[in-house]
Amino acid sequence: MERPRIIIADDHVQVTVQLRHLLSRHFDVVATVGNGRDLVGAAMSLKPDIVVTDISMPDMDGLQAACAIGAALPRTGIVFITVHDDRALALKAMNCGQAYVLKSSAGEDLLDAMTAVLNGERYVSPMLRGVAAT
Repeated sequence: MERPRIIIADDHVQVTVQLRHLLSRHFDVVATVGNGRDLVGAAMSLKPDIVVTDISMPDMDGLQAACAIGAALPRTGIVFITVHDDRALALKAMNCGQAYVLKSSAGEDLLDAMTAVLNGERYVSPMLRGVAAT
């Protein structure tokens, strides 16, 4: 069975390395990028099943990149992974993506979030579960 293909986007190399290590057990990591502009380019070229992206990145933030990817590739799932525990930002992000995971709980939540997205569901880290998934 073919494993889902993912792109990881984060401007901190160490975070990208850790995410790749965690996710490569279950997914084919087809690219890692460090900014939103490169994320959009990689997604358009590689057409992954899921994009895992930070929100705060240079050149184009992850939210802008995710909205652009979602508009062009509606079958690509978007999973935000971020330090921002702001409910308003999470709500805004869920308008472009399907999952919102806090980095502080990524070890416990990220695989669950990605499984949910692959199953056509939404996921929000438990700390922010009051956020409406519109």
